[in-house]
Amino acid sequence: MPTHVAFIMDGNRRFTRIRKMETGAGHRAGLTSLIIDNFRRKPEEVEHVMNLMLEKLENLLEEESLVTKYRVRVNFWGNLRMLSEPVRLAIEKAMAATSANTGPVLSVCVAYTSTAEITHAVEESCRERLKAVQEGRSSVATLSVKDVERSLYTAGCPDPDVVIRTSGETRLSNFLLWQTSITHLQNPSVLWPGFSIRHLVWSILEYQRAQPYLEKRKRFNF
Repeated sequence: MPTHVAFIMDGNRRFTRIRKMETGAGHRAGLTSLIIDNFRRKPEEVEHVMNLMLEKLENLLEEESLVTKYRVRVNFWGNLRMLSEPVRLAIEKAMAATSANTGPVLSVCVAYTSTAEITHAVEESCRERLKAVQEGRSSVATLSVKDVERSLYTAGCPDPDVVIRTSGETRLSNFLLWQTSITHLQNPSVLWPGFSIRHLVWSILEYQRAQPYLEKRKRFNF
């Protein structure tokens, strides 16, 4: 069984057009489209997504929510400083309230791109290494891969076993590029709001079928 399944939740706007729904309804139908480069979209769409995220964050902590029922720990990855204060505070509250939960982990990428994450990790690693050298705790001024990985947003989380991008798109679109070198990529044609448990089961079966090849890649690092 995969330990970490990652989703690129694509197809919300197409879902809206196909169903002839009002603008933004596709995001609501898909719960939310909090993935990559949302801040490059139209201001009114960004505002709608942010308002929807605030609503969903409030729902997360309700007594009857799945997060509470299954003791889910919630993480948010990205440059949270780009968010409005109400959304950022709600995110911090959700992470703090679920930090001790011991069930599944739900990590949401928002205000996120992989290139920004890697740049942030390198800059943070350089600051830490320089400080260590200046304080005499280290005589090595160069960075290692492990130094950078410790400063990624995903530090402490296993790399994805599977990345599922809905809507049939085959691009990673600046999503977890560092973490997906040997990840099984899937691109089902279903749009994100239509993705269901049967699609997830099929994706897991596809991953299991690909296991011999994936294990070979891990062994020989290709």
